[in-house]
Amino acid sequence: MLKYALKPNIVEQHLPQQGDDRFTILDVYLLGRVDFEALLSLQRRLVYEVSGQRDRAALLLCEHESLISVGRQGSRSQIHFDTNELRLKGWPIRWVNRGGGCLLHAPGQLAVYPVLPLDRLQLDLPQYLDRLRHVLVDVAADTGVKNAIAEPHGLAIGERLVAHVGIAVRDWVSYFGAALNINPDLDPFRRVNCGGSAEPMTSLERERRLAVNPTMIQQRVVERFMERFALPRVTVHHEHPALPAAPRPVRKLPTAQTFLVLRSLLDPI
Repeated sequence: MLKYALKPNIVEQHLPQQGDDRFTILDVYLLGRVDFEALLSLQRRLVYEVSGQRDRAALLLCEHESLISVGRQGSRSQIHFDTNELRLKGWPIRWVNRGGGCLLHAPGQLAVYPVLPLDRLQLDLPQYLDRLRHVLVDVAADTGVKNAIAEPHGLAIGERLVAHVGIAVRDWVSYFGAALNINPDLDPFRRVNCGGSAEPMTSLERERRLAVNPTMIQQRVVERFMERFALPRVTVHHEHPALPAAPRPVRKLPTAQTFLVLRSLLDPI
């Protein structure tokens, strides 16, 4: 568990004034690749916890194996893979209660899930969405992509989305959030109308025409999120006890040793 802080001048700008009881601490979870269903379960748990302890907030950063989620404005007609193709690829379709349309999740895409007490932060939904979109604008600019603009479905470069935004709110606690394409394989995006757009999604790496470091992008997302939402102090975690533990690598035994082990297991006691 690490402490994470902005530069001193930014911290001083956003620190609460004396007597201000609205100060909220942000827990950031850098989780690597996470099963989508496990993430949804963790998200529900954090929404419940933040609802009861509104001086806390959480930001989950991870990526998922390939699947397609469909939000409240999405439909099966936006997915141009037939059922057999999806079955062969092992790509499930998951209907979820966030805003937005269809979204193809894939390795190389950063999923951003803020769980925030919006009432405590004095944010209504348009203000929250505006700040979230501008976090993405800031991050794109940090990578050298200066022509990205915030639009209702996320972040666009020309006519192509580079990030999709779709949120949900329960008891004034936000969940779901955004998905930012860093360097995924873009070919499958031609067959999914992400965010309802007929144009396929692009990526930071494609627009920059240079390799992008995903670790640097994660760091920029955390920093820009802290700035835009005036949360100057965070605690960074690399796991959560509610998630399944990563399997330990199995040490391969030489053939003869394997035979001896199996023989000893089969021998009568």
